[in-house]
Amino acid sequence: MNKFVVNGGKQLNGEVTISGAKNAAVAIIPGVILCDEPCRVENIPNISDVTLIGTILKEMGADVKRVNKSTLDIDPRNIRTHEATTDLVRGMRASYYLLGALLGRFGKAKVLLPGGCNFGVRPIDQHLKGFEAMGCTHEISDGAIDIKSSGGKLKGNNIYLDVVSVGTTINLMLAAVKARGLTVIENAAREPHIVDLANFLNSMGADIMGAGTSVIKIRGVKSLHGTDYSIIPDQIEAGTYMVAAAATMGDVLIENVIPKHLESIIAKLTEAGARVEEYDEAVRVTTTHRPKSCNIKTMPHPGFPTDMQPQIATLLSVAEGTSIVTEGVWDNRFKYVDQLTGMGAKIQVDGKMAVITGVKKLTSAPVKAVDLRAGAAMIIAGLMTDGITEVENI
Repeated sequence: MNKFVVNGGKQLNGEVTISGAKNAAVAIIPGVILCDEPCRVENIPNISDVTLIGTILKEMGADVKRVNKSTLDIDPRNIRTHEATTDLVRGMRASYYLLGALLGRFGKAKVLLPGGCNFGVRPIDQHLKGFEAMGCTHEISDGAIDIKSSGGKLKGNNIYLDVVSVGTTINLMLAAVKARGLTVIENAAREPHIVDLANFLNSMGADIMGAGTSVIKIRGVKSLHGTDYSIIPDQIEAGTYMVAAAATMGDVLIENVIPKHLESIIAKLTEAGARVEEYDEAVRVTTTHRPKSCNIKTMPHPGFPTDMQPQIATLLSVAEGTSIVTEGVWDNRFKYVDQLTGMGAKIQVDGKMAVITGVKKLTSAPVKAVDLRAGAAMIIAGLMTDGITEVENI
């Protein structure tokens, strides 16, 4: 299957259960490398990135068994190599978390430069700066990063991040868990999946404090024991269904969510005229009329998530009035706009800002998914038309 065919013009009604957080899973599964015993990871999303990282761990010597659609048993004890140089590594951006995990276990790591969705330069200079502060040297050759610590053991240190970076924060947490002494990460990212990774590592015996704030303190421990751990729900998957409900003037109950993680999305959907009801572990989105325009700027958590930007922009393409969407995280995340304008949207992009003049209706047209979240946005756009929309490059 290489395309989705969306027969639009229908309201979404009913209930949907959200799966585990993709961004947490791709950090937690490599984190198992640090453990001295088998682990069970539950509520994992059934997505290709999870399959890929599991296969990479298998190739490195781990025993990885899928218990059911949402549970993995991982035994990392037979991992003997500090290298992840299979071509599979290039298939996902988050494979760079293998750097921190392998450094934490072996004091050295060699990992191919990762791939993943391309929406701007995503340098790893902050990661390398942090590793250097912990006593490492590195070189890049033949498309791989080779990092070594002096004496085979990382040393704790104070590390200030020049920019708030989720990837750097996660990688340094993984590397610091078994380092000698205290590591302090300042200007750390605060996303829910960073808190989830800290909770996972702490459940194995790590000593991490402050995750979810801008200062994270990690006191190194000698060993980590096995654990059973359930990943948090995916806030972006939840937000995507919330937007889809509003875009189709539907009535959808979205279950297995943490409403606190959805605050910025709820605020903007409410401003756009949707009704959002919050329950303990669910939200309900209903709307009966065309959305209202609003302005959005994506920012690191707790700001509006960049991974929700294409979906909300698609909704605003049919809003009354003019909306301005400003991208505050990535350099080049508006590549999907050409697809929407091909469906009749009126959007002008100037650098990191898009000016959206709402039209009454989108029309069906062949489109393609230029990246993961843009693909979700194209599905939503197809649902909003009265015709058939084919989404290619899925």
